Amino acid sequence: MDAAVASCLCIGLINSFSAGIGGGGFMTIRLPNGTVEVIDFRETAPAASTPLMYKHDPILAQKGGLSVAVPGEIRGLELAHQRHGRLPWQRLFKPIVKMAREGWAVGPELARRLQLVKKMIEKEPSWSQVFAPAGSALREGEWVKRKALAKTLETIGKEGADAFYTGEIAQIIVDYVQANGGILTMDDMRNYKPLVKEPVVGFYQGRKVYTTPAPTSGPVLISMLNILERYNVGKFKEDADVETHRFVEAMKFGFAQRTELGDPDFTDLGDKIINMMSKDTAASIRANISDTRTFPVDYYNPHWGSIDNHGTTHLSTVDEDDMSVALTSTVNLLFGSKLMEPKTGIILNDEMDDFSIPGRANAFGLQPSPFNYPEPGKRPLSSCVPTIVEKDGKFEMSLGGSGGSRIITAVLQTMLNVYNYNQNIMDAIENPRIHHQLMPNVVDIEEGYPTSEIQFLQDVIGHNVTTFNRLLAKAEVQAVMRETDGFIYASSDTRKHGIAAGY
Repeated sequence: MDAAVASCLCIGLINSFSAGIGGGGFMTIRLPNGTVEVIDFRETAPAASTPLMYKHDPILAQKGGLSVAVPGEIRGLELAHQRHGRLPWQRLFKPIVKMAREGWAVGPELARRLQLVKKMIEKEPSWSQVFAPAGSALREGEWVKRKALAKTLETIGKEGADAFYTGEIAQIIVDYVQANGGILTMDDMRNYKPLVKEPVVGFYQGRKVYTTPAPTSGPVLISMLNILERYNVGKFKEDADVETHRFVEAMKFGFAQRTELGDPDFTDLGDKIINMMSKDTAASIRANISDTRTFPVDYYNPHWGSIDNHGTTHLSTVDEDDMSVALTSTVNLLFGSKLMEPKTGIILNDEMDDFSIPGRANAFGLQPSPFNYPEPGKRPLSSCVPTIVEKDGKFEMSLGGSGGSRIITAVLQTMLNVYNYNQNIMDAIENPRIHHQLMPNVVDIEEGYPTSEIQFLQDVIGHNVTTFNRLLAKAEVQAVMRETDGFIYASSDTRKHGIAAGY
């Protein structure tokens, strides 16, 4: 757990465009005795939130003070550390504080993201003093320091999470958010609580799959695995084209199911989720998958319009006692709300954009889901699926991903590559992927995918197909796995220049 907490803080510093202490997330934890739990530290809607708050201007959910939800990361990490940590809390912060204060060379991913928001970085004083100190946005290899954030992290390390939620740091955040049109209050900060939950559990090829419950997309991942399990995936080479089509159809049905998810503390989702994850439901879906054609969106019976999540980072850890953690964190869109509080150096999330906006039908005429409207204290729908797999009662794999809605399909394909195509964990992660989220009704295929399978999808089945360059890094997976030889192997997706480490 100590490694997970420290790594999460470090990633939030290095990859501040997609994660950080101004955001939140989820983690799945497996203890050495086999007990599995989930800590939900998802951001929550401020108490003054209403379902109609973005109806007239949805951009307010993406940028500025009104887009900021109550950050959950520090409370979540604190709870995880209190329950399962060994080292002192302050010690976990020290290397990150040192790096933030002394600086580091800008990596390729941060450099690329800075160029995407170059005008903002160079124009806004709170951003330019950090990321454009000489007037131009920093480029790869140039030195960046986060001195204000270093001071904030040092304070949290010494004083604990209360410093962030009830002390001067909280007041500074609240004042800044309100000055930028937001509704966050000190009561919102004080009242935030992470939740300890039971995982949702699936079974795939004799293995036990633990992942996160709603408001994440864990139940959707289980459903997709159930649909594909009886297809004998990977057993017959001559079926490769049809298999790829079946993957796409399973994704489409899964994303249709996802439109019914939301925060279970606000909507009774129990029966829906049980039905979604049942093998019988998977069998009925398979019966409606044709091996010779695909269908329009309404065939898959989505009840509501979909939410296209963004951003995120993921880390997976395991220790010598087989305690494993799969942790996904996020500030949502690129650099979150585009607000960086200058005194604390905290980049604030725009997680309110993950809620649905009433009254705005999507391009397919579907209304947004009322299960996911903003309400005080509510957690928005998430694509996160931090997952841990057991075989014969023992740890086998911890994995998860980043990339918004593509997390689900990236994790799914990594698992299929390992369990159906017998690939090692590195190859399973690095292989090209496909993605379909039902809306839009398009198969998005990473360059490098077999040409024959792409042509089959497009010319024989009739799918709408687009391709994209791997360097766009649309989704990334991080995993740790115990292979059949008993050794632990780790792999971090090179799409985002990831590197696995062991100690």
